[in-house]
Amino acid sequence: MSERNTWIRSLHDLGLAAWFGGSLMGAVGLNGAAKEEGGTSQATERIASSGWAKWTPVNAAAIGAHLFGGGGLLVANTHRIAMQKGVASSTTAKTVVTAGALAATAYARVLGKKVELASSTDPQDIEKAEQHPLDVDKARRQLACAQWAVPALTGCLVILNALHGEQQRPEEQLPGMWERARSATRLLSCAP
Repeated sequence: MSERNTWIRSLHDLGLAAWFGGSLMGAVGLNGAAKEEGGTSQATERIASSGWAKWTPVNAAAIGAHLFGGGGLLVANTHRIAMQKGVASSTTAKTVVTAGALAATAYARVLGKKVELASSTDPQDIEKAEQHPLDVDKARRQLACAQWAVPALTGCLVILNALHGEQQRPEEQLPGMWERARSATRLLSCAP
């Protein structure tokens, strides 16, 4: 394939890098620093919530770039997905893991906003929190799990991305397409 996909591949890869790196740094660095500097659980939550809120627009842009680039790569590699053995299954796995990472990211944000409201000193936030009571300890535990699930899932995407790169090597493409064609021919010859 002589056609280059540098821009969409760059969007895909840079978006994933920021999504993975930002979520890992937040879970390790931001949450750790907030715990050390906060003093009280309420102050810790305010510090962490403030940092995560500042990261949210950048994270949204990174996820958007990754998804846009991924969609472009799907279109550009339709022939390989259909013809090269193993590419369809790795693409399916990557799609499922991406959906999981998106769900974990959204869930973490929803929980983060709830914890943020519960820890706020703003009278309007306190009023909102009272209207929607929350088991703060349970929300904290779920938030911690969700914040670690995001880098775990996006890390899996980095690995699947590496697999896709290996599958694009010429020495992988030709045998993979040949095997897929042989399998299709066997199926056709067995048809009644």
